[in-house]
Amino acid sequence: MKANRRTDTKPELALRSALHALGYRYRKDFRLDLPARRVRPDIAFTARKVAVFIDGCFWHACPDHGSRPKNNEWYWSPKLARNVERDRAADAALSQAGWTVIRLWEHVPVTEAVALVTAAVGDPRPPRQVATMKPHAGLPALDASGAGRPPREG
Repeated sequence: MKANRRTDTKPELALRSALHALGYRYRKDFRLDLPARRVRPDIAFTARKVAVFIDGCFWHACPDHGSRPKNNEWYWSPKLARNVERDRAADAALSQAGWTVIRLWEHVPVTEAVALVTAAVGDPRPPRQVATMKPHAGLPALDASGAGRPPREG
């Protein structure tokens, strides 16, 4: 099982690429040390407190595409059940800490996944406040006509 990836799976890369192209910025595989437990969402929008998980159909027992192994069933059934239990515990810990949890199956089309994430996150970048110039001590303030500006030497 060494070849099974924890991060950078094809569905995860596709979703991250689409979100980045739309202007969203996020943390990938970001460790959250919550009071209840440690959680690592695939994509985390820390400022908006949105955690996104892209679950594989086999590893997380998808009701549509998840298959049950016939060999070593004594090993795989409890393992897959523990994965699902761990997912529910992580969801509960994140919700208790004030996070919004989005769980997507790997077979969900990228456009649908992007729509779900953008609905939860909102605009990619909130409008920033425009910096205003405060009059500096000892310098005259400028008005629209430029009055108060020192004359040019020249």
